[in-house]
Amino acid sequence: MRVEYTDLGIMNYKEAWQKQGLLMEKLKQEKSESKEGLNHLLFVEHPHVYTLGRNGNQANMLMNTIQLAEKNADFIKVDRGGDITYHGPGQLVVYPVFCLTDFRIGVKEYVRRLEEVVINVIAEYGLQGERMEKATGVWIDAGTSGARKICAIGVKCSQFVTMHGFALNVNTDLNYFNYINPCGFVDRGVTSIERETGKKANIDEVKHFVLQYFKDIFAIEYANYLFEY
Repeated sequence: MRVEYTDLGIMNYKEAWQKQGLLMEKLKQEKSESKEGLNHLLFVEHPHVYTLGRNGNQANMLMNTIQLAEKNADFIKVDRGGDITYHGPGQLVVYPVFCLTDFRIGVKEYVRRLEEVVINVIAEYGLQGERMEKATGVWIDAGTSGARKICAIGVKCSQFVTMHGFALNVNTDLNYFNYINPCGFVDRGVTSIERETGKKANIDEVKHFVLQYFKDIFAIEYANYLFEY
């Protein structure tokens, strides 16, 4: 399966959201016309922003409008699954716009594969990522009192085409998570590759690993990317 990879660099959340939506609608239209269509994989870092999923509880945002402004952060209600999360510099956000019928999988398997990508990526840094029952995403020390999330996942699927995706904390300023109940949890922490290893990770290297494991786990070929890192 051929996929077009795009690194959006640093882009505000709403602009990236709009771009995903346009790509999703284009792919849906192509599929409805029995055309091959092109799947997309978008990488981005966002300026400080909190996003609340369609079934989320706004009470999990612990700051008011004035406090948000003081932190130079936005708050946006979005159309993905999941509750509230934070995006910001040093976090790699990955948005696959995939037609699941091309991959012959359903949403549950799709999310499992996203988790598998991240588990393999952080293993490159000596970290053991795990799944947690009834808690989508990738965790460190899952099932213990010290469980902490390193990657949040929230997706939308319409006519078998996906948008949104996952946010992997690489060198993220974790203090920004103190102002929310991340993903609705009040008794579990968050972490990053930097926090767990004690040193900053090269985010370009992380991107390379993410691309590699998408290639392996989803059995894709990139229309415009050569592995020369």
